[in-house]
Amino acid sequence: MSEQPTAGMVIIGEEILGGRTQDTNLARLANFLGPIGIAIREVRVVVDEVEEIAAAVNALRTRYTYVFTTGGIGPTHDDVTADGIARAFGVELKERADALAILEAYYAEGDLNAARRRMARIPGDASLIENPVSAAPGFRLENVFTMAGVPKIVDGMLESIRPQLAGGPPLLSVSIRSNALEAEISEGLEALQNEMPDVRFGSYPFARSGRFGTRLVGRTTDADRLAAAEEKIVALLERLGKEYVREDPDAA
Repeated sequence: MSEQPTAGMVIIGEEILGGRTQDTNLARLANFLGPIGIAIREVRVVVDEVEEIAAAVNALRTRYTYVFTTGGIGPTHDDVTADGIARAFGVELKERADALAILEAYYAEGDLNAARRRMARIPGDASLIENPVSAAPGFRLENVFTMAGVPKIVDGMLESIRPQLAGGPPLLSVSIRSNALEAEISEGLEALQNEMPDVRFGSYPFARSGRFGTRLVGRTTDADRLAAAEEKIVALLERLGKEYVREDPDAA
């Protein structure tokens, strides 16, 4: 497979870890980055604690091309992501005039209270990320992009940072659904992986209307190699006498 820029993600929030809120931002980020050729390689979920956030960010920012964080930049006492990013980089966290001006323009006179002013605290010389939904900005420090946790705001912020991301060849995929059980195709799929190491093969069991089967997926950045991989998957299933359906790879 061609070289791709890589990404790590830090999801921040006790509500995620406690099961009260279901994260949807990972899927959003993956669907946004995939078409521009950036592959997510690792995701961490941490509590709203400064040291935990700093440790997770520091672990990922030296390992991947980009790091994206979601959550914890709101107005409440437990929104400490900005503090964690400042700790990770060893820079000062302070109220910034440019961020404050955005909030002053958004809120009616008298509505910008002390809690909301917390959202103008920016670490070091980080550049601001536009928030077209609710104004309070995210920020970028080196290769780390810090965004809100609200999905609609994440969508807006991602569009804001798109020009800042240097992508690579997009990751292409093929998906074939079969009535084969995973144990029946595991040996053949391993042989395909050894034969085509530049393609990532995967198998994902499913149950549908009382029937069991496996979805076989191939991923690569090379369209010709993907076509070859698809035919080899089909040949494997036909040798085993299994039924199969080629499907939309986005379902994989």
